[in-house]
Amino acid sequence: MACRARAVGWPPVRSYRMNSSRARKMETEDNSGIYVKVSMDGAPYLRKVDLRIHNGYKELRNALDAMFRCFSSGGEEAHTGESDNAITYEDRDGDWMLVGDVPWELFISSCKRLRIMKGSEARGQ
Repeated sequence: MACRARAVGWPPVRSYRMNSSRARKMETEDNSGIYVKVSMDGAPYLRKVDLRIHNGYKELRNALDAMFRCFSSGGEEAHTGESDNAITYEDRDGDWMLVGDVPWELFISSCKRLRIMKGSEARGQ
């Protein structure tokens, strides 16, 4: 008995269905947001944020502050006047950089994920 090759892609997809699914995918890519995961040191969960709804770094920082308000420290660091959190991001190359170092458009095109860490840890102290 001869071994039969398994048919790949069965049942066949008709060309009009294939073309309509491609068109639908292109529509959603144009209108969809750029969602990235956000983690905060000390927070037990991750969140996602859409970078396209923000117009700049200040709006993004305010949104992240509101999102993680219950985990931000208001203890000693608030009394010393130090900024208690630093926002970093991972770019396409896998490097971690501080948010605000590059123009906004370049940031939203290269950001893969965000991490909120203690300011002293980000500065290497």
